Amino acid sequence: MSRTEVRITGFGGQGVILAGIVLGRAVAVHEGKKAVQTQSYGAETRGGAARAEVVVSDEKIDYPKVISADITITMSQESFDRYGASTRMGSVLFVDADLVAAGLGSSGGTVYRVPATKIASDEFKKTLAANMVMLGAVAAVTKIVRLESLKMSVREVAPKASRDLNTQALERGFEWALANLKKP
Repeated sequence: MSRTEVRITGFGGQGVILAGIVLGRAVAVHEGKKAVQTQSYGAETRGGAARAEVVVSDEKIDYPKVISADITITMSQESFDRYGASTRMGSVLFVDADLVAAGLGSSGGTVYRVPATKIASDEFKKTLAANMVMLGAVAAVTKIVRLESLKMSVREVAPKASRDLNTQALERGFEWALANLKKP
């Protein structure tokens, strides 16, 4: 792997930024790769657009921004319309199956529909865990990071009150993807 670019998008309150931080830390601290994580969110904390980007490499990272995402995660219809619909051939797109319905045929990459919000709501009674369900699924399919590295990262950066929930959600997303999705 020379350089892999990941873009995670959704709306404020979905844990998009936390997912980016967890992923970036997992690959940099626990897997010894180079990683840069950046984030952007609207003036509104909840409901506004949110984006986290992680660049992962085995070599020095000269430019810290995503140029053309290899992996795009969209957690809302608005974020899909903005970032997912224009994915390039050869890339991988993960969408929250419960929140993204329109336009999936316009993506140039391989599309994976993950019912992250439904799993989080039904199994954990907290839709806030959808970000970790999705991150677990992404890890299972793309192998960009090991599940154990993500779990260690969650224990280090997630709020103490939600560490167990986030760890369980990662595991569930990983298991769900192994059982339901094929690798690209």
